[in-house]
Parts: sequence; structure tokens; C-alpha cells
Amino acid sequence: MKRPEFKAYEVSALLAAIVDSSDDAIVSKTLEGIITSWNHGAEKIFGYTAAEAIGQHITFIIPPERHSEEDDVLAQIRRGEKVDHFETIRQTKDGRKVEISLTVSPVRDAQGRIIGASKVARDITIRKQADIERQRLMGEAEAARRNAEEANRLKDDFLATVSHELRNPLNSIVGWAGLLSGGRLDETKTARALEAINRAAQAQDQIISDLLDVSRIISGRLRLDIRPLRLMEVLETAIETVRPAADAKEIRLQLLLDPAASPMAGDPDRLRQVFWNLLSNAVKFTPRAGRIQIRSERIDAHVEVSISDTGIGIEPSLIPFVFDRFRQGDSGSNRQSSGLGLGLAIVRSLVELHGGTVWVESIGTGQGSNFTIRLPSTIGPGVNSDVHPNPTVDDIKAAADEPTLESLRVLVVDDEDGAREVAFAILTQARAEVRTASSASEALTIMDEWRPQVLVVDIGMPDVDGYEFIRRVRTRSAQSGGDVPAAALTAYARVQDRLRVLAAGYQMHVPKPIQPQELVAVVASLAKRLGSG
Repeated sequence: MKRPEFKAYEVSALLAAIVDSSDDAIVSKTLEGIITSWNHGAEKIFGYTAAEAIGQHITFIIPPERHSEEDDVLAQIRRGEKVDHFETIRQTKDGRKVEISLTVSPVRDAQGRIIGASKVARDITIRKQADIERQRLMGEAEAARRNAEEANRLKDDFLATVSHELRNPLNSIVGWAGLLSGGRLDETKTARALEAINRAAQAQDQIISDLLDVSRIISGRLRLDIRPLRLMEVLETAIETVRPAADAKEIRLQLLLDPAASPMAGDPDRLRQVFWNLLSNAVKFTPRAGRIQIRSERIDAHVEVSISDTGIGIEPSLIPFVFDRFRQGDSGSNRQSSGLGLGLAIVRSLVELHGGTVWVESIGTGQGSNFTIRLPSTIGPGVNSDVHPNPTVDDIKAAADEPTLESLRVLVVDDEDGAREVAFAILTQARAEVRTASSASEALTIMDEWRPQVLVVDIGMPDVDGYEFIRRVRTRSAQSGGDVPAAALTAYARVQDRLRVLAAGYQMHVPKPIQPQELVAVVASLAKRLGSG
């Protein structure tokens, strides 16, 4: 195909049309920086018309702090060098700053002498913004990846810790139980074995309780049993619980308690758990012959309780993470302390559920630490009342004074052989007359021929569970045992479980595991055989 031929003036007109229609700014200037041409693209980008721009020095669109760039560009042009894709910032007529990419080439006359420069400027503001957004998204993705990896690492560490903490007491239980079953231990070693098994079981119970609490907190299913209370009594109970451990390490407990900080509303069991967690940590991490100070005071409409110790302290870098779940100061096989590291996370959640705050202060390793809890003090009528419908196990234990079960008829209903055997042994040792049933139907058959005075019933049973069983009992006449008092002895220990148990027809909700003296106290309470304590 034959190429079209253009005359010189036609070529010039074509080039001028291309330049004029370009979206890029195409500008020519002298070696002194004076503008000699200015296309429509330059008008659109910079806002100046050709009439306004031609004859001006090019620096009128360059921010003052970048004027030196023009000197460098003109120096390169005079040397015959091309400036290619130089990214910089220019200023529009209305004062806006635009990101541009510059390409500047020397302009030569017929003899090859450099007489000026032509510049092509492209607005790259949108592209730069896209680059910034892309970099931001890439940064967020990288941070999310690192966080996910850290979360996985923490999860793996936590699972390894759970396995370690559960297997340690289990090893003690299995080992000592095996020695006991051999029947070759003397009286001293038998007592030591029983003490070790009891201690290991309590350790496992604490681990399981912490895990369940964290599960309820994460799922939003943790509920508080709010009632009037005296905070100092709750605090003092927690202090007495840890006092034996403190005495064993010769740690001095210094109490500075303000009686005015006492009346408020809250969940006494959960607040006792908060104080016990903090006090246990203080005892655990304070060396022998150290000191723990417990201070309380009322500040305006709040109550503050602080627990400070002379223990190992906390690294400043760990302070922001002290209350995080699944995070411990030391982890792995060489860690110095036991536990799952959930206690402080539970403390923060329980305090916040009460509308309070908790924080920690520590100068550093070896400098001790100070935990402070601030709770709103809600005072209302009935604060001094000691009457609670449906008392808890702790209420009964406090009121019990060597209860007697002499000749008391108790029916224990549980589908687990071990649970029935333990309950039978505890209650018969307290001189009760006990019968056991492995199912609801068996229990109802027993009640047809033998009238129990107290029922102790497991909830989680196959076929007919504890809820359905008590409903069937309550449909009976009084002569057939329909009004016999009953306690639900169950591993379902949530607040909603307690409410469901009481609504179903039980008088007491008793979470497993239960200590022998607690079971005796509960049965005595239901039979109205408590002492006068």
C-alpha cells in the first residue's frame, strides 16, 4: 500500500493538532526558563490559559521549595541530556498541588545548537493515590498475616500449656492411685497419697473453671448474680483463702482496709474470684519473707482496691499485654511458673462486667507490682439484708455448724458409677441412710417403696435427664414424695444453669466437684438440720 505524502506545512499542522489535543501538558521554554508555548493539556492540568502562561517564567507553577529542581533540569538540558520520567509536584492556579511525571528534552536549531527545551508533564495524582492505597492495603495485609501468625503461635503455646497443666496433676493422681490400689503403702504414705490426689484434683478443677470462664466471656454468655454485698467481707474471705500459702512462704500481709468502702452491689462470688486471682498471683510471685499490701478506700462514687507486692515485677514491654488472653510472660518448656495465664484476663472481664476498671503498675523486673481495681459503689435499700432466696453452697457452709445426718434418708441419682459411690461414701460416713439409683426410672421406682427425705440428683443423664426427673417428682402427691427437697449436683455450673435448675423444681444448685463437707452441709440444709453457727 502506498504511503501518503504530506507537504511540510501539512506535517506542521498535524503535529500542532496532536500537541493541542493531548491530555498531557506539552510546554516549550527557553534556556532561561521562559515559557514559549502552552497547550490545552497544560491549561487543564494547571488552570492557566496560554495567554496567561506564555512569557512567564516556568517557576510560576513550581512550589517555592522546589525551585532548585528547575535549575538542575535546565543544567541537564544545556548539557544536551534528557530528563526522563522525573516525578515531582507542581502548583495549579487555584493553589492545589498536583503530582506529575516530567519528561524534558533539549530543542535544537538547524545547526544543532540547543536553544530551548520541550516538556511533557503527565498528571499522576490518581496513580500516586492508588499507589499509596495499594501500599496501605499491602501493609494491612502484612500486619494481618503477622497477627494471624502470632495468634497461631499463641494458640499453639496455649494448647501446649493446657496439655502440660492438665497432665501434671493427672500424673500425680494416676501414680498415687496406682500405689494405693496396690495396698502396700503404710499409714504415713497413704495420708500423703490422699493429700497429693486431693491437691492435684483441685488444680485440675481450677484449670477447667478458668477455661469455662474464658469460653463464657468470649461468647458473651457470662452473667452476674448481682445483689447487695459488703465488699470488705468479700475481700477478707479471699485474703483468708490465700493466707495459708502466704504464711508458708513467710510473706507478711499488710491490710489497710477502709470500712466505708464496703456497701455496694455486685456478684460476691465473682468479686471473690477477682481478689483471689490477684492475691494468688501476688503470693506466687513474691519471694519468701516478702510483703503484700492490700488497701481499700472510697473515692467519690467509686471504691478502689489495690494489691501491691514486693515480688518479681513485670517487664515494661509486657505491661500492655498483662490482661490479654493466652499470653504469658514466660512460655515454653523452661517457663518459671505454672498456670494457663488466664487469671488476669478473667479478672479484667469480671471487673468490666461490674462497670469497673483494673490496671497494673510496675517499675520493672524485681521491683514488685501494684494492681488496682476501681468499682462503682452502688448503695441502695437492702444492703444489710442477709436473706437470699435459694442460698448458695457458700451461704450454707458459712451457716453450718457440724450438721448431723443421723438416720436421714437420702436418695442419690447419678448415671456415673464413680459419682454414686463417692456420694454414697460421704453421706453414709455422716450416718445418713443412703440409697442410689443409676437412672431416673430406677429412682422413681425406689421412691414408690421408700420415702427419701432429701434427693441429690445429677442433671446430665441419658434417656430422662435431671430436669425431667424433678418435673415428674413434683407431679406426685406429698404422700408419694412430691414435695421432697432436692439438690442438683451437676457439672453444669453457669449462672443460667443455676436459674434453670431452680426453675425446674430443685431447691439447690451444687456445681461439681463438691467437697465432702460441702455435700453434707447441703443435704443438712435441705433437711433443715443445720447447726446454730
